[in-house]
Amino acid sequence: MEKEDILHAEGRLGELIIGNRIPKDYFITKGTGQSDLTVHAGSYHLALKEAGVEMCNIMTYSSILPAIATEIPRPKRLVHGSVMESIFSVCTVNQGERATAGIIFGWLYHKKTRAKYGGLVCELYGDHSIKQIEQRLHASLDELYTNGYSDDFHLKERRVTTESFVPKKKFGTALVALCFVNYHYPILRVNLNA
Repeated sequence: MEKEDILHAEGRLGELIIGNRIPKDYFITKGTGQSDLTVHAGSYHLALKEAGVEMCNIMTYSSILPAIATEIPRPKRLVHGSVMESIFSVCTVNQGERATAGIIFGWLYHKKTRAKYGGLVCELYGDHSIKQIEQRLHASLDELYTNGYSDDFHLKERRVTTESFVPKKKFGTALVALCFVNYHYPILRVNLNA
């Protein structure tokens, strides 16, 4: 069969139109790392290693959880080199400074129907105590909720995860991450006569 005939035959098979993929299952992890050499290939990588995701290529999202998102335990095996899409809070400091990272999230429920709408996530980092960062995380989540969701939704089931330490080496990194492992792909249209 000629190349042109193959392309023509494939064209008769139709097409599948899918919508934006929706993150589904996730796990939460955290870690610290320190290095006398560098940050990216040093303290940051070692914090990823302690968090159990150092073998992945990290991509970061903004701070929204879909209603179908479900927390699971961290998988025992992640494929080396795979893309790990996640919501990250990362704090890198110099020796003797405090590195604190934190994430908070809560779920929105419709006031009338009580249906779960989705979640809001906030991430913060800095030279703060855990108590200080927790207060700031709650304030950030309240601000998001009040300025866009409070008329129609209740915000419930808040959860905070933090990591904090003072490195003894030249560079130190603390991180907290919410990592997605799979996705739902909505089918918008199937066209068999393409």
